[in-house]
Amino acid sequence: MYQIGTTLTQYIIEEQYTYEGARGHFTGLLNDIATACKKLAGLTRKGALVGVLGAANSENVQGEIQKKMDIISNDVFIEALENNGHVAALASEEMETVYSLKEGKRRGDYLVTFDPLDGSSNMDVNVSVGTIFSVVKAPKGVMNPTAEDFLLPGTKQMAAGYCLYGPSTIMVITTGRGVSMFTLDTSCGEFILTRDDVKIPEDTKEFAINTSNQRHWEAPIQRYIQECLAGKEGVRGKDFNMRWVASMVAEVHRILSRGGVFMYPLDEKMRKAGKEGKLRLLYEANPMSMVIEQAGGLSSTGRERILDIQPYALHQRVPVVLGSKNEVQRVIDYHQL
Repeated sequence: MYQIGTTLTQYIIEEQYTYEGARGHFTGLLNDIATACKKLAGLTRKGALVGVLGAANSENVQGEIQKKMDIISNDVFIEALENNGHVAALASEEMETVYSLKEGKRRGDYLVTFDPLDGSSNMDVNVSVGTIFSVVKAPKGVMNPTAEDFLLPGTKQMAAGYCLYGPSTIMVITTGRGVSMFTLDTSCGEFILTRDDVKIPEDTKEFAINTSNQRHWEAPIQRYIQECLAGKEGVRGKDFNMRWVASMVAEVHRILSRGGVFMYPLDEKMRKAGKEGKLRLLYEANPMSMVIEQAGGLSSTGRERILDIQPYALHQRVPVVLGSKNEVQRVIDYHQL
């Protein structure tokens, strides 16, 4: 447990002491990530004042229309991480291939995957967006890591987290020893610890799902949602509320704050399109699953634990069901019937 008011810098210095043979590079890397998030917090606050809203007339590797801030935030992250000798390579949801450091730049001990601006379309309507990141060890002695080096199960993550750009800027981080929340104090430019050892309530009365896809859902999801909607008169015997922000960072943050379950399940529409899910394993599902599990929740595809999945591609997609332990377990149980 850390004292409320501790700075993020002090926190990650203390965390590094738990790793044998640590040389300060891990601390430096997490500080680099924090620096990138501070810059993005400033840009998201200014919005239309600095011309960062709207579409960029380009597509990312998944064929999705990019927003201007998708491109800008990706560049901000690369600039913050590539120059200080802490990373060996980067991988982003916005880039088709691994980002290799330029010749002459010092290589570090870590690989970082990131979604630079999750829910970027929300910026145009002034709704919360965020950044998601994951850190794993780089292979020893490899000058230019390839995509294959990033294909590690989520259990290999050394750190993961997100930064939420909302009414306040909040960074949530885990290094495998619980979950901590830091709020950006703009008066001094520091992230300050405001919640430590975050725990998700095991039970909940809230669920988040895109109900416009209901006609495509599989039977287990149909059953679960119908039971929630039936409320006190149904088999659950209690009323549920539904939430949907269309930003995974905002959805997960709400769950960490008061419990709930978030679902982006596999459905028939995805199957017909040749997709295995909606969310990206390396950039979204793995880091968020680590955060959720470290806070006492569960994260699953409905059929298997997300952190156990062996990735086969940089931009692999998976179904996601995560949040309060007892509700996620119920969804898992329904998939096994």
